[in-house]
Amino acid sequence: MTARIDTFVAPPCVDDIEILYQDEALLLINKPSGLLSLSGKNPLNLDSVHYRLTQQFPTALMLHRLDFGTSGLLVIALNKVVAANINRQFQSRTVVKTYQAVLAGRLNSDAGDIELPIAKDPVNFPKLKICLTTGKAASSHFQVLDRQSGPNTTRVVFTPLTGRTHQLRIHSAGIGHPILGCDLYGTPETQQMADRLLLHATTVEFDHPISGERFYGSSDCPF
Repeated sequence: MTARIDTFVAPPCVDDIEILYQDEALLLINKPSGLLSLSGKNPLNLDSVHYRLTQQFPTALMLHRLDFGTSGLLVIALNKVVAANINRQFQSRTVVKTYQAVLAGRLNSDAGDIELPIAKDPVNFPKLKICLTTGKAASSHFQVLDRQSGPNTTRVVFTPLTGRTHQLRIHSAGIGHPILGCDLYGTPETQQMADRLLLHATTVEFDHPISGERFYGSSDCPF
């Protein structure tokens, strides 16, 4: 089997990046849905969060990413010392992030943990897969906010305890409730139930690399 090549070209994103907080060490921004976090290898995919920010902040460094369709909070370091500090916090899992998502169907449980290991899927690139033998451990906590009918959907708050690529999208699909609008892990029906991926990074907290005080950021869910 030969691996598939990623031929994805991002459509133009007309929405602006919103800077929610700025100091000498870091930025807290709100990423719009439909914007890459980093520019792609394909020159047609130059536009990205990083590309836009470096026009105004030449030393801006990405610390983490959000998927193309995901909106919400990103923390940006403005120098290498700050980046190293916050990266250590990511590695020690003291950075806490939450997301809101709307899932297809009705979840029976009001809260729970999804523990499904995630592995590369070279045949179906850029998709990943759940694999109990070769996958890396991945853990996501969910809390139901509300349930809607006609069609049946469930709004949840996710707190990922690990930071695997596509983790929340894979975990939602893995329990049979894909995120609405998800092109990679949903069904044709659930993909068409929303005009974007209904996943938004709502809160982030970490120790500020200069003051040492706990920093809290939040962004209202747009859907």
